[in-house]
Amino acid sequence: MSHALKIAIIGDYNFTYYSHQATNLSLDHSGLFLEVDVSYYWLKLNEAVLLKTSRLEQYDGVWIAPGPVSNPFFLHGIIKSLSQLKIPTLLTGESFKSFVEVLINNDQLNSGKEKLISDNLVEGNTFEKVTIVPHSKAFIKLLENHTTFELSSSRYSIYPQVIEQLVQESIDIEAYNQFEDPEIISLKNHPFFVACGYCPQISSTRELPHPLVYTFIKACMAVSEKSVDKLY
Repeated sequence: MSHALKIAIIGDYNFTYYSHQATNLSLDHSGLFLEVDVSYYWLKLNEAVLLKTSRLEQYDGVWIAPGPVSNPFFLHGIIKSLSQLKIPTLLTGESFKSFVEVLINNDQLNSGKEKLISDNLVEGNTFEKVTIVPHSKAFIKLLENHTTFELSSSRYSIYPQVIEQLVQESIDIEAYNQFEDPEIISLKNHPFFVACGYCPQISSTRELPHPLVYTFIKACMAVSEKSVDKLY
């Protein structure tokens, strides 16, 4: 195995959240699959927001964890900082909405201060099944042998005109869900900056690591080896 990758997991860790336990396990699964040691470190929002660029760049990748967001302002700042770096970044669950909000602000798409993204459409502290419909060629290939059903504790609907403007300015839509809402999006002109509304880590197993998670780890390996081309 090569030297250990250092992954920062940003979120307020709670051992009662299955998605947090699954985040750790899915990184272990992918490390075994790719034969690389993966060391991961949970950082609370109020810790991560204070990190300077030089500190963030000491990590080979950053995962923004699912779960309730204790301080949206802090999370917005962290996402904006990460989007300006070449560090592979994966966002899952509720942080999907924060990412879209950052993009809307960056592209100045809400001068009228309207509500352009719905509240969480998943009720309570539960998971619902979503169907993933890959859209881009890269994700059609990435997910071709994986189940189309995933579990999610968050689902958002975005105003269609905003989606069109974001696609023109800053994102690619990698997959939709059965409600025809974007479910996986990525930042244009970045080697790996991917946000998905569901929690891929939950369906990851030791025998079948989730392809999105191990692709994130492959991106981290490439950065560690000083190669930052598009990695999916």
